[in-house]
Amino acid sequence: MRTSTRSAGSLVGRQDELRRIDELTGAAQAGQGGALVLRGEAGIGKSALLHHAKGSGLRVVSAAGSEFESELPFAGLHQLCAPVLGHLADLPASHREALEVAFGLVLATPDLFRIGLATLELLASAARDRPLLCVVDDAHWLDAASSRALAFVARRLGAEPVAMLFAVRLPGPGGELDELPGLVVDGLSDADARAFLAAESLVMLDEQVRDRLLAEARGNPLALRELPRAGGFAPPETSSVPTRIEHSFRARLADLPAAARLLLTVASADPTGDPALLWPAAQRLGIDVQSTSAAAIATGLVEFSNRIRFCHPLARSAVYLAAAADQRRTAHRVLAEVTDPVLDPDRRAWHRAQASAGPDDDVAAELERSASRARSRGGVAAAAAFLERAVALSLDGAARIERTLAAAQADLDAGATDRAADLITTVDNAALDELQHAHLDRLRGQIAFVRHHDRDGPAFVLRAARRLAGPDPERSRAYLLDALEMALVVGRATGVLEMVLEAARSAEPARSPDVLDALDLLATAGHRAAAPVLRTVLDGDDGPLWTRRPALASMLAMELWDPDVHAAVIEWLVKTGRDSGSPLVLRLGLALTTSHAALSGDLGQAMAAIAEEEAIADAAGLPPLLYPRLYLAAMRGRRKEGVELFRTATAAATAHGGGQLIVNVHWAAAVLHNGLADYPAALAAARQATAHEDLGPAGLSLPELVEAAVRCGEPGTAAAALEALTERTEASGTASGLGIAAYARGLATGVEEHYREAVERLQDTPLLPYRARAHLLYGEWLRREGRRRDCRRHLRTAHDLLSEAGLEAFARRAADELRASGEKARSRSGRTYDQLTMQEISIARLVATGATSAEVAARLFLSPRTVDAHLRNIFRKLGLTSRRQLRDHPDIGS
Repeated sequence: MRTSTRSAGSLVGRQDELRRIDELTGAAQAGQGGALVLRGEAGIGKSALLHHAKGSGLRVVSAAGSEFESELPFAGLHQLCAPVLGHLADLPASHREALEVAFGLVLATPDLFRIGLATLELLASAARDRPLLCVVDDAHWLDAASSRALAFVARRLGAEPVAMLFAVRLPGPGGELDELPGLVVDGLSDADARAFLAAESLVMLDEQVRDRLLAEARGNPLALRELPRAGGFAPPETSSVPTRIEHSFRARLADLPAAARLLLTVASADPTGDPALLWPAAQRLGIDVQSTSAAAIATGLVEFSNRIRFCHPLARSAVYLAAAADQRRTAHRVLAEVTDPVLDPDRRAWHRAQASAGPDDDVAAELERSASRARSRGGVAAAAAFLERAVALSLDGAARIERTLAAAQADLDAGATDRAADLITTVDNAALDELQHAHLDRLRGQIAFVRHHDRDGPAFVLRAARRLAGPDPERSRAYLLDALEMALVVGRATGVLEMVLEAARSAEPARSPDVLDALDLLATAGHRAAAPVLRTVLDGDDGPLWTRRPALASMLAMELWDPDVHAAVIEWLVKTGRDSGSPLVLRLGLALTTSHAALSGDLGQAMAAIAEEEAIADAAGLPPLLYPRLYLAAMRGRRKEGVELFRTATAAATAHGGGQLIVNVHWAAAVLHNGLADYPAALAAARQATAHEDLGPAGLSLPELVEAAVRCGEPGTAAAALEALTERTEASGTASGLGIAAYARGLATGVEEHYREAVERLQDTPLLPYRARAHLLYGEWLRREGRRRDCRRHLRTAHDLLSEAGLEAFARRAADELRASGEKARSRSGRTYDQLTMQEISIARLVATGATSAEVAARLFLSPRTVDAHLRNIFRKLGLTSRRQLRDHPDIGS
């Protein structure tokens, strides 16, 4: 690692911090990107460390967060990218357009993930000729959209010559940047603080005063510099160090002429630092710009050049807070007057709002329009901020209610659940009409749903549905289904389903049978009566159900044991998710892809889908979904990995109230333990999975319960489970369901004909694991009947299918049975996916379809250079040299 020859000597006591920064910039010089977040209290020296980094020899682009711009979407990102926008032409059209939308150059709905990837490509393109350093000071004030986009980029810099360095104040609000590598910048040691004070102090201090200053400053460099200049110090119990520093800055205002103080107030109220706004605003106030600006500069608080800059963010806030309230309003009023209403209507509206001393419906309406524009650009946090201020300025009571509900919804969409909850407490229930009451109840339900410890969400949405039964019956039925889907997530839906169906029965019926009618029939008359209606509902008069309720459609397809419908749901979800750019829809589609692939025995596809879902989750700053991994673990059959995953998923479900996740854990445990021939454990898990008859996984668990109960000598349990399974599968009439029920019947009765029926029915179904298990169970039965020659054919078939697919536990069971029959099972060389990571499997499968590195990069939210680096690893691990060989590889190209 190179040794810095820069300004390290002037940064007393910062050797460790300088080393980390030099490592970061040195790695970028060598083509290895990375990110580092400096965290510390105000004045601790973060900005000085950023200044040191700028001397690294890398090309530098920089931005600074601003409290006043923290609600304007992509303001920080635009500030950082502005110097390199000349490279926009190097980007693919879709990514170029994504950034144009983000920066307000084109009106369209922004795609945050495409914006993040486009930013990565833009910075990588700018770094081709010279490595790049991105410096972001006061990153805690970045708007939410910029913060998410930059965190997205920072996590993907590994193969790019780009370094990103952020400075964040502690204590801070937390957020996406918390997930990046960080370094806490602490106060200087006593010896270093003394050395710093000796070098920086402009006044003579006796030893006693110096010791007290050192004690008060607690190693904070800005405090050490400013407190002596302020003429002393404050008692430690009265204020924090940053507050005392602000007092120091305010002290410099004391002797300024009123006009100079007003000029500084206007400058502090404008976060853009644009002279084209400040000077016209000052002239409107009758300020003599020349003489007044000279007096302001003499304080050392500000500099006026091509941009107005305060010496420290605390200096800006100190000047702003030192002004009287009427002076601040005056500053905002003139700034609104000189802000172009066409080019920058939102900032103009914000200044007008800050200038208002009381309610003003005109300003509130303007803020409402700004909120609409912000939401259209993906700035839900900005929309919420505009609407909250509009609420405060609303004189008209009806408008205030509507704006309060809209602001609460925007806060909720932006993830500010507590603010949304606080807002709705201000609503006067007595003034609401029935539709507004319903809106309020639905908001309460959504808030409770997001707060994982609060399980009242479905009840609130159910109440909203009941309120709408008269005035809007169609929306009422939609809300009833919302309540049911919510209940499926926060806990088992059995109780809520009963209340939903009761409400549906007493409400105006649908024009034609809908999901609620089908579920009512299922609850009252059983699967045989409900199956035809379920199929009608899935097909839908207005198009397939999954185009409106994909999660529920997926569960109903599982109830019908219909893998073809399940595949159709998945195909629509993935295509729609990709076409629309909706991460929510695409993640659901990929999760269901995993479950379908696992149930079909294609573990490679399951792993690729998991990797892509994790890439999207990472891009969104969210945890990956757990239940797709449960399906993979169940079928793969590795005890240690499975048990650890079950423990993690159970803890997550317990913490967040995920009833469906718990059911999936029990189903996966039952499959895993049946494969391992640990039948008591399988029996316990299967009992739990079927106990509440949840939609979807409960039915899928019935064959596991039959097998485990038979092996554990509990024929009564097996018979009851078989009866329930038979009703479901005969009602559905699918070959898959009938075949699985047939081998379960063979287990329970010991009648050979049932095994033969199972093998025959499952022969052409896509559910390979169940087809293989039919051969395994038949072979096991034949061996126990003493028919060794007959059993070997079925055991060999089972072993070949299971081992080829990588279903290790069941494959070992088949191998053990073959050995017991006197035949040795053929060994199978290691699977390709045992050599590759899930991300590498995903990349390999995409490349095998002919996708370019750029196309793969867009799909997995990586840079093309990163994809190429992964490809080199894939080739090395598999002993390949070309993409063509990858396409022809039996475990990849297929």
